[in-house]
Amino acid sequence: MEQKKTYYITTPIYYANASLHLGHAYTSVLTDILARHHRALGDDTYFLTGSDEHGIKNFQSAADAGKTAQEFVDEQVQKFRDLFKLLNISYDQFIRTTDREIHWPGAQALWKKLADAGDIYKGEYEGLYCVGCETFKTEKELEDGKCPLHAKVPEKIKQENYFFKLSNYTARIKEVVESGELAIYPETRKNEILSLLNEGLEDVSFSRQRKDLPWGIPVPGDDSHVMYVWCDALSNYISALGYGRDNPVLFEKFWPANLHVIGKDILRFHAAFWPGMLMSAGLPLPKAILVHGLILSGGVKMSKTIGNVIDPIAVVNEFGLDAFRFYLAHEINPFEDGDFTIEKFREVYNAYLANGVGNVTSRVMKMSESYLPERATSLEELRSARKGDFENRYNTAMENLKVNDAAQIVSELVKELDEEIAETQPFKMIKTDPEKAKEIVEGLVEGIAELARLVAPFMPDTAQKIEDAIAANKMPEPLFVRK
Repeated sequence: MEQKKTYYITTPIYYANASLHLGHAYTSVLTDILARHHRALGDDTYFLTGSDEHGIKNFQSAADAGKTAQEFVDEQVQKFRDLFKLLNISYDQFIRTTDREIHWPGAQALWKKLADAGDIYKGEYEGLYCVGCETFKTEKELEDGKCPLHAKVPEKIKQENYFFKLSNYTARIKEVVESGELAIYPETRKNEILSLLNEGLEDVSFSRQRKDLPWGIPVPGDDSHVMYVWCDALSNYISALGYGRDNPVLFEKFWPANLHVIGKDILRFHAAFWPGMLMSAGLPLPKAILVHGLILSGGVKMSKTIGNVIDPIAVVNEFGLDAFRFYLAHEINPFEDGDFTIEKFREVYNAYLANGVGNVTSRVMKMSESYLPERATSLEELRSARKGDFENRYNTAMENLKVNDAAQIVSELVKELDEEIAETQPFKMIKTDPEKAKEIVEGLVEGIAELARLVAPFMPDTAQKIEDAIAANKMPEPLFVRK
């Protein structure tokens, strides 16, 4: 018996200092679509997401709210889980960096590996520190002396920290990125990280003194320091699989990751810091990183001041979950910045869902119910009868991480089915040539079965409703109502 291929895919772990926004929702839905696709292919798939809970921002936010840090992050994490449930995110594990049994052993084991390799040292650092980014900034990263993301002047800090010798790994990281051993999509992001590598990587501040930040994982062998974000957060990808614990079965089965899905703001950490750490520890590198762009609204960055912030929960409540997921897949190219407005959403909803997927499914199943009352063909038989160009192009698009192209192919299939109905008019032919009309309708039902298969990663509930309608040979309740 042939062994199943494994497929390990991850989102970043989201920072638990505030509620998740549309960008986080996009990352999670995009990753979920790819995970569902690989499960449908029969791959043994493992999908990881989670929360990054340590750090000064959470510690300060908790104090401001009059809560302990643990109480504060517990509340935030519950909001994350609620949103993921609403979005139908099919993760296999939700990892928390405050989990002392699952996460801490792996993070500390990785630190020890880096120390054993001679790549951890203690030194004094003086630099410009942005609390919002939780990272030190160089002068050239600032705009008018301020952090471009938070529009604040960084604090000048001088402190004793542990450092990781990332500079030792510049040449090796460059080699694996250039060769494609560590694939980075799209090409523009690959070029961006190569430009950084050409400048040379600096050593990374790897700890904070406990007297300044008592909220974190203790540094092995030195309880006066806690781990800074890099070894704490990035290690989640392996700690979740049991790295650092007894009998790490999942780690042996699924590592290296097939794909890390991230936003472009954390490219440097995943394509430079993380490979350097893995190299130091003697661990395999992930196979690929997909770096998606920003989601804009009306062509500009979302801002409460401008008033163009899109609340994913409000959109789902008004239009339905599957419509929200479909828009993200169909309209946003993972390789570029995307745009989301309610006006555009309504246009796509009516054109591709109410007048598209929903309408063609209803028309075909109404004819099947009327003209083929005894139809007993199974879903699998229907699908196998129609496999061909659409499915092949769809699978190729998914393999190349072009999720929006795959969603467009779904729309092409809907258009072809509509055109077939218009050209053949089986609802008229049934009176003059009933056998031919029934044959055409049987073929259209095969098309609807293929449609259910192809939309499943984007719209799992809709796919199930279509399959249920085929199984019962009944016209379904309206899948989408015009808005």
